[in-house]
Amino acid sequence: MTRHRRPARAALLLAAGAAALSGLLCGCGNAGGLEGAGATPTAIGPVHLWPDLPKPTTTPLDYGETQTERVPGVKVPGDDVHRLDPVAVVQAEVRAHPDQYTGADGLYEETVRQLNQCGSKPRACPVLKAYYRDVTGDGRDDLILGIKMPEQQLAVRCYMPDKDGLVRIMSTSDQLIGVELAGRDIILHSVSAGIPGYEYRTAWSWDGHQRAMLPTRDEIIRVEPQGSAKPAPHPRPSSSAGRR
Repeated sequence: MTRHRRPARAALLLAAGAAALSGLLCGCGNAGGLEGAGATPTAIGPVHLWPDLPKPTTTPLDYGETQTERVPGVKVPGDDVHRLDPVAVVQAEVRAHPDQYTGADGLYEETVRQLNQCGSKPRACPVLKAYYRDVTGDGRDDLILGIKMPEQQLAVRCYMPDKDGLVRIMSTSDQLIGVELAGRDIILHSVSAGIPGYEYRTAWSWDGHQRAMLPTRDEIIRVEPQGSAKPAPHPRPSSSAGRR
């Protein structure tokens, strides 16, 4: 592994440096001596634009990123989320907020109707396959759910076990085209409607201070349009081509 090679490499560089210093002190070098590399470019630090701007006097908009909530009525024996019914988790949240159609708890009325029919019409159930990942770093798996809604909306929610109960630590919805798990991050992909050929990627990460998943990185990325993939190169014929 790399960390085992670093001490040997450092010792080699130290020995080489000592030899070079010894050569300089004894005056042995006359040809191929040290030469100046020229002027070192000046480092450019960050520049604060308009430093005299007044401090904000109004509270910034709250988008609900830190709205966590213990799911009422849901017990997690042994803090093992694998033992939970994902549909029952979402249904418990709907029962706790029956008239909530917007915000972190909001679901479309059509989605709520489909949710109540998951037992009799499982193919129409809006709750997608559950995924499990330790996104908080506490050594226990957390529960990640996706809920399909009209207008190509997808709600993404994440729950952590806590003292035999369940706490929702993330809830957001958007017209998503993909969701990834990268390490302990949940990365959401959505199309940029105003800039063709680009997509938005938002990484949600655990924040131990807020004890919630927060959108820590938001970027717009150039993507290759469909059908523009480069053709695969033709393989070169080997020297044995044509042999029987």
